[in-house]
Formats: sequence, C-alpha cells, structure tokens
Amino acid sequence: MSDKILDDISHRRMKRPWQGQQEDVPKTTLVAYDALCYLCPGNTRAQGDKNPEYSSTFVFVNDYSAVKEEQAEYKPEENEGDLSSILLKAVPVTGKCYVITYSPSHNLTLADLPPEGVISVIRTWTNLYTALLSPTSPLAAIAPATMLLPHGHGSAITRPKQQYRYMQILENKGANMGCSNPHPHGQVWTTSSLPDELSLEFEQLKKYRREHSGSHLLVDYVQLECEKKERVVFENDGFLAVCPWWAIWPFEVMVVSKVHKRALVDLGDSDIKMFAEAITEVTRRYDNLFKTQFPYSMGIHQAPLEGTNEEIEASHFHVHFYPPLLRSATVKKFLVGYEMLAEPQRDITPEQAAGRLRDCGGELYRKKQSGVV
Repeated sequence: MSDKILDDISHRRMKRPWQGQQEDVPKTTLVAYDALCYLCPGNTRAQGDKNPEYSSTFVFVNDYSAVKEEQAEYKPEENEGDLSSILLKAVPVTGKCYVITYSPSHNLTLADLPPEGVISVIRTWTNLYTALLSPTSPLAAIAPATMLLPHGHGSAITRPKQQYRYMQILENKGANMGCSNPHPHGQVWTTSSLPDELSLEFEQLKKYRREHSGSHLLVDYVQLECEKKERVVFENDGFLAVCPWWAIWPFEVMVVSKVHKRALVDLGDSDIKMFAEAITEVTRRYDNLFKTQFPYSMGIHQAPLEGTNEEIEASHFHVHFYPPLLRSATVKKFLVGYEMLAEPQRDITPEQAAGRLRDCGGELYRKKQSGVV
C-alpha cells in the first residue's frame, strides 16, 4: 500500500478531536494471591466447589456454562403456510464449557509468564483437545496416547456424553472485553455444531485448496507476508505474527503456522516452543505499546473435533488477537455507525500498526518499573 494512502487514512481518522468515552486504566500491581478470587488455589468458587492447591494450570468445567450437555429438546411446530416456520429457524446446540487458569499466580498474564509457563498452557490446551477428539478423526492417529485426559485435574474432566463437533479455545483479557475475573485464565467451549465463523472459514479454505491444486490458503498467505515484510510483527522458524491485510481492529494480529499444521496435536516439541515464543512476543508488545494491561479477545482456529477428511485436511492452525485500544490506554475503537451498517473502516492501516508493534519489542515494561512484578 502506498505511503500516500497510508498517510491519508491516518491523518483523517486519527486527527479527529476526541471528547468521547475514555476507559479506566487497569491496575498493573495485582497481588500474587487474592483470598477473594474464585480462581486462586485453595479458594472456594461461587457455587461452592473448592479449588485444589494447584501448582501449574488448572482446568474445571465452567460453573456457568453457556451450553450444557443436556437440555430440553426443541421441536418447533411446523404448519404449512405459517410464516414462523418459513422465516424463523432455530437449531438446538449442546456442549460443554471449561475454564483454564494459566498459573496459580493471580498477577501473571501470558505476557508475564516465563517460557515454560506459556508452554504449560499450550500443553493443557492440547491435552483437552486430544481428550475430546473424535476417535474417527485422522488426527486421532497421531495424538499421543499419554494425552487422552488432562492429568491431575480429578474427575471433573471426563469424556462428554456425546461426540462434539468443534472446540473453541479463547481468552477475553480485561474488564472492557467482558472478563469477570482478573486472575489470568481462558475458556474452552465445545459444541455439537460448527459455529458460523468457523463454517465460513472452512468453506473458504476448502475452496482455495480445490481451486489451487491442493495448496493451502494460509501457507500461501504466509509466504506473501514473509516476502513483503511490511505487516510482519514477529516471526521465528515456525510461526508468523502479522497484522493481516484484512484487519478490522487497530492492532489486530494473527499468529499463524508457517507450514501446514491442522491442529494442536500436529505441533511437536520444537513447534510448541516456537508457538509459545510467538504468543509471548505478541502479548508483551501489546502491553508495551501503551504501557498498560492491553485488553483483547484471543482465539485459536484449528481443525474440528469431528469432521470430513476434506474439512480437516484444509484446516490450518492459527490464532486471532482482536484488541480494542486505538489511541491510548484509555481510548478504544468503537465499531459503530457506518461500520455496523455498511462496512468496517480502518483508523490506522495494518502496515502502520505492525510498525508500531515491531518497535515495542524487548523486556516487558512492568519489569522495568521498580517494585512491580
């Protein structure tokens, strides 16, 4: 994209005087243990269950799951000529939701954790994915037998009563992204149907592969971005962190495997180390950008737990980071008005966003501040 276009976009959008809403700057000096936290080791959760004195990650079934394994059947009445049966469609969905705390420490985010801590989180994601993977999936043949169930989490983690279709691993970081507890943690939703976003994504991945002699869309996209360099935030031998060409959020980042990997179970030990490094680089750069606990929604896209061979082989492992902040730690992007009713608009370009994030590498700013962990 030409420099003239870049300057034109940023000048018009970012020079607007701002008298609108500003967010509170989150505290960066949380304690290592909070006696009132529902997620800290040994504490009692809201519905009465007591957490074990865990020393690494901790997985449990969400006490307030959005989907459940059992629910009343939904069978709407269908009458010929009835507009309701023509226009209003609903399909029941069952599933199971989990919570994963990243560590016992109340104050260590992914950006704060040492490399082995991030690796532990990745292995926990992999354990859970493997535990719930369909035995008929081609991925089941390569899943290590020792990873059938997460170790050390008791009877709460058991095989579901039915085979689920998809697993969405995610994290909402920060109160303004809907996070209800500051103890660093993520969520896992497993559902009996394929979510809309993934359904659309898989269709495009399959279509590209059919139309380009078996090539993978994201492998080709990685090659393009590595050649151009202008939107690259960070890369190592295994993963690329890039502000994608189509980005909507100001500092949106995608972390994508450089070679074709379908899901977490395709990652070997060296892949996991490089993936952990990429996550650390992105989250630290986010925090360093505005010297704050940078909020975001993050999620892994990978092969479904159960699907066709075409669907699974076309899948490509990658992670989306959607952060809301725009100008500072207190001014966020509002996706409203024209952007809701017509199409999204960029306040800054992905090239500019990538450049600013590249400049924020190095040690996490909190570690440079005396007395702050």
